Amino acid sequence: MKTLGISVYPEHSTYEDVFAYMKKAGELGFKRVFTCFLSVKESKEELVKNFSKFCQVAHECGLTVSADTNPEVFAHIGATPYDLSVFHEIGLDIIRLDGHFSSQEDAAITRNPYGIKIEYNASGNIAFRNLIETGADQENMCFCSNFFPQRHTGMGLKRYLELTSRYKNAGFRVASFVSSNEKNTFGPWPVFDGLPTLEMHRDLPIDLQLRHLIAMNLCQDILVGNAYASDEELKAMADTDLTKITMKATLVDDITPLEKQIVYYDKHNQRGDCNDDILRSSGTRVVFKGQSIPPRSKEGFTAHRGDLLIVNDNLEHYRGELWVVCHDIEVSNEYNLVGKLNPNEEILLDWVVADTPFGIL
Repeated sequence: MKTLGISVYPEHSTYEDVFAYMKKAGELGFKRVFTCFLSVKESKEELVKNFSKFCQVAHECGLTVSADTNPEVFAHIGATPYDLSVFHEIGLDIIRLDGHFSSQEDAAITRNPYGIKIEYNASGNIAFRNLIETGADQENMCFCSNFFPQRHTGMGLKRYLELTSRYKNAGFRVASFVSSNEKNTFGPWPVFDGLPTLEMHRDLPIDLQLRHLIAMNLCQDILVGNAYASDEELKAMADTDLTKITMKATLVDDITPLEKQIVYYDKHNQRGDCNDDILRSSGTRVVFKGQSIPPRSKEGFTAHRGDLLIVNDNLEHYRGELWVVCHDIEVSNEYNLVGKLNPNEEILLDWVVADTPFGIL
């Protein structure tokens, strides 16, 4: 099951704002909150005091808490891979290891008596099989990608797929980050250009970033990397269907009520005998069988990538099918052009494989 999350950085904000943001996210159904200990300068005593309250409030909001750490953080607060008592005292649910100890220590940390999960860096080539052979508790292991505040430094899609597939296919839960497009957002460092995992997501609408990760189906936890996302962005994420690929489209002005029903049908499914040219939903020709769909054109035309087509009365046997065009094709007047995917939404098309459900928004 996929879940949503946020990130907060109390050292650059106020606890009042942080708590209000966590409450808002929890009310919308978000399940995780990420923070960063890498830049913490507080003493062990101050950290325990402040973050114990932080974790208490997060848990009251229904959020599990993860924090970025490394060996230097451990040393600063007196923790070791064999003694996580300070993290337990704080109330932390997940420790993300941005850096590493020895292989034996990286394995031993998963066997902590508190049930704290250890989240390894999914943007690196982690030898997880060696860790398991060294005695790591696989049930306590999960992974989380990096985020990238500096423009042009985010992960490329190819490398993201290579690494994330390794961990997901091995049965591990993986988290990745999307980025708010609000002005003056921030992360743990004084860089303010967004915090996505994938460079291609920088500047895209946050719900499209989310829907792209859902389409790839490689990560289960999807977190906003920077703070603070707007109310509208959080609501857009909360309203997103996490169970299937959905794409936003703009319909033609004179679309008929029946055509609109077909486009917004909630059970579109790419056929098992599909090809590379179109997404083809045949169920609508059964659901809306016998209803007239007058042709819109007397001649054929070129349909472009992202166009939405519906089979009309000129091809009665298949009338009512919805097509989403993946590659430019020539079609006859047996097809009505009823809309087009919105800009950038076509990045989702390649992920609708055979027998995959999808939806048009």
